[in-house]
Amino acid sequence: MSIDSSVINRYGNAAISHEQNLCCPVEYDTKYLKIIPEEIIEKDYGCGDPLGKIKEGDIVLDLGSGGGKVPYIVAQIVGETGKVIGVDMNDDMLALAKKYQQEIIDTLGYDNVTFHKGKIQNLKLNLDELNKYIEANPATNIYDFNVINNHIKHLEEKLPMIEDNSVDVVISNCVLNLVSTKEKEQLFNEIYRVLKDGGKAVISDIVSNIVVPEEMRNDENLWSGCYSGAMEENEFIRAFENAGFYGIEIDKREDTWTTINDINFRSMTVIARKGKEGPCFDKGQSVIYKGPFKHIEDDDDHIYQRGERTFVCEKTFNILQQEPYAQLFEFLNENERQVDSNDECCTPSCNC
Repeated sequence: MSIDSSVINRYGNAAISHEQNLCCPVEYDTKYLKIIPEEIIEKDYGCGDPLGKIKEGDIVLDLGSGGGKVPYIVAQIVGETGKVIGVDMNDDMLALAKKYQQEIIDTLGYDNVTFHKGKIQNLKLNLDELNKYIEANPATNIYDFNVINNHIKHLEEKLPMIEDNSVDVVISNCVLNLVSTKEKEQLFNEIYRVLKDGGKAVISDIVSNIVVPEEMRNDENLWSGCYSGAMEENEFIRAFENAGFYGIEIDKREDTWTTINDINFRSMTVIARKGKEGPCFDKGQSVIYKGPFKHIEDDDDHIYQRGERTFVCEKTFNILQQEPYAQLFEFLNENERQVDSNDECCTPSCNC
């Protein structure tokens, strides 16, 4: 059995009958649970709470939306002007999520939740649409197989399940570890692709204190149980960096959940932001780092000494005025040097 199949089977069974030890328990604000049926609540599996950065009106994508508990909580937070998109590859979980959808719509008084069947490492491909095509055009030979492959490319390019730069917040709760190791880079790149400029990923997942050895990665039961697919803590953070995110924060780092073969597994929630692309121009802008540390260094190798004025490019100046940096700096707009507004960045500290 493949890793994908073991995950589908285990979570499919967990959608039918509650599994006590699948991931670690998560507590949510009870005021959001009142409208959610007990069947959905008891068959929810996660390891953290990634909902703290969501606000009214946001478009939110939930990766691995399962039985719908988190999407229905988020639906109440974003309100009628917001939107929630759930993506999951498990038919049984999707069926559970949709089972009570009309009932919840009637209670809320609005409909702002959509569920799609898809793999979170390929948010372009809508598997429901692909299934419909294959049912109508089954493959009986190599020519038919090639036609299906061409249709997959058509769906991804012309009718993507989640479009580029379309989401304010991507959340996930204990599902990134279920994606195969070879596809994890693509997964982080997909999260980055679908976020708007200024959007953020808030991801709760199981991580390990050391790299999980290959023999454990080949254990299907450990994989589907959220253990052996876990990334090592620093590797997890670097994956966000490598995808292009900035302003990466460890929001929560829980105590050890369990220990297997002397490896500690815990839940960690990371916040990462998109939006540092673009040209770098010197407009004579500068910042003063206020402390408390003697100096700090950002992801683009700018070094800020406490109390000293540091010239930065316009892009960095604008980024530092946003979360999570703004409270750390004083911002100076005085143009003390004669520069052409279209000159490329020439500030000594700028390496972006």
